[in-house]
Amino acid sequence: MKYLSFVLEHLLKDLRLEWRSRDSINGMLFFVLLMVVVFSLAFDPAGYPTVTRQISGGILWVGLLFASITALNQSWTREQRNQVLEAQRMAPSPASALFVGKALANMIFVLVVEAVLAPIFVIFFNLHVLGNAWLLALILPLGTWALVVNGTFFAVLGLRARSRELLLPLILLPLTLPAIVMMVQATTGVITAELDPVYLRTWINQLIGYDVIYTTVCILLFETVLNAE
Repeated sequence: MKYLSFVLEHLLKDLRLEWRSRDSINGMLFFVLLMVVVFSLAFDPAGYPTVTRQISGGILWVGLLFASITALNQSWTREQRNQVLEAQRMAPSPASALFVGKALANMIFVLVVEAVLAPIFVIFFNLHVLGNAWLLALILPLGTWALVVNGTFFAVLGLRARSRELLLPLILLPLTLPAIVMMVQATTGVITAELDPVYLRTWINQLIGYDVIYTTVCILLFETVLNAE
């Protein structure tokens, strides 16, 4: 219970800071809305509804991936500027609580962006989901967590690097590629209803396994990364 209270304190701190500035959410929203408008103008979604359904999952997740990178790159900047990481090294609270709180805050920011994006995406792409739409309520949080847990971890890894804005996508993109494939396949399967339910369930289960493995590894290694000189 004490560990959860530490996580909650870090989470509330990040939510309060974001509520005051709204830097991360505004940056991501601008990026994904621009992407939706550009892609909707690049081809005619109403004229090719089948093709639109087949590619919309890929467009959605690639857009969210690059939008989240822009926010994740700045997620530890406040801690570095205010010497929070140095204070965390001397604090009795577990370092992983700081990481979990930060990852949860980043996930909430991306979920807010997804909540705003979803109706706009449906309208601009004239999208009609043919499968079980409620499965998207499971796939979206699982896919979002896969992006933010790795992004939050590797963002702190690159804090001491001179070109950390370049380092994060270089490390994050290859590692999240398997998760991206799972998210896109599962999302496209729900939207088109062309994927066998067994295969759809397999993609979702693999995504759950990916989240569990990478979350465990990131939590176990975070203190080592934090204390590394």
